[in-house]
Amino acid sequence: MSRPAKGRRTRRAAAPPGLGRPSGAFADDRGSATAELAASLPALVLMVLTALTAVTAVRTQLECVDAAREAARAAARGEPGVAAGTRAAPSGSSVTVTNHGDTVRATVRATIRPLGPRLPGFTVEAVAVAAKEPT
Repeated sequence: MSRPAKGRRTRRAAAPPGLGRPSGAFADDRGSATAELAASLPALVLMVLTALTAVTAVRTQLECVDAAREAARAAARGEPGVAAGTRAAPSGSSVTVTNHGDTVRATVRATIRPLGPRLPGFTVEAVAVAAKEPT
């Protein structure tokens, strides 16, 4: 192999693709991570808000079930069922107790407003039925 003459410069071989400076379609890729984050952040916030709303709805539903059960039991024993249901129900809910022959039916309804009191919400309802106890 011959050496270049003294004082002459030789060219180096080009770096393999993927090393050094980007070229081609990815030459101007700066800031793309920021743009992707800005585009996906609202979707992430929406998913977290939806999950929190679902947890709140399930918790309120369980409280309504407990309150309806308490109201039906109290009314089946001859006690005031609405008062017993109201003590166990979430705040702002409505409790109704009706007699149907040998059974008592208690219904508890609560409205959930996850985005504040001025925006519309949705209603969660629970029903419990108990047999009247003999007197």
